[in-house]
Amino acid sequence: MHDYIVKVFNESNRVKDIFLNENLGKIAQVVDAVTAALKAGRKILLFGNGGSAADAQHIAGEFMNRFLIERPPLPAIALTTDTSVLTSISNDYDFTDVFSKQIRAIGQAGDIAWGMSTSGSSPNCVKAFEAAKKVGMITIGLTGKDGGEIAKMVDYSLNVSSGNTPRIQEAHITVSHVICELVDVKLFQRPDLR
Repeated sequence: MHDYIVKVFNESNRVKDIFLNENLGKIAQVVDAVTAALKAGRKILLFGNGGSAADAQHIAGEFMNRFLIERPPLPAIALTTDTSVLTSISNDYDFTDVFSKQIRAIGQAGDIAWGMSTSGSSPNCVKAFEAAKKVGMITIGLTGKDGGEIAKMVDYSLNVSSGNTPRIQEAHITVSHVICELVDVKLFQRPDLR
């Protein structure tokens, strides 16, 4: 059993190392885009399905409350949390509309639409990004596999080149934490950081 545990950790580290090598420059661009949007008084709307829904809520909490330093709350909303909204949209329209209708309601030009899809092709995430583009939002897609349709349509695509869903999610939460930390540093500790 110990060997299996070591194997899983090694695979997680390998996937994250490959992800970092393939996306380092793009991660820095995402940090700059999120920082600029928050400086301009804009907000972050996060979404995803299953584990990615939980990650959206997790990261919204990191921005809204605090991450590592004491600082003012930053506006971030997970579109995955309001059961009345989610179920009414799914019941009256279609589950593929659960995020796009919320974006149409509260998204504004210059806001961030941050979606996570391990397949890169979740239909409700694709529709959300289409709606975000129409509104004039900045779009960030965290994907897996080959990036799917989402990687081709977003402003910033951070793709984990793996077909293993747990390993993709581990890379997504790691890069999301890195983004949170660097946004904090740039906004509140080192605005000169480049």
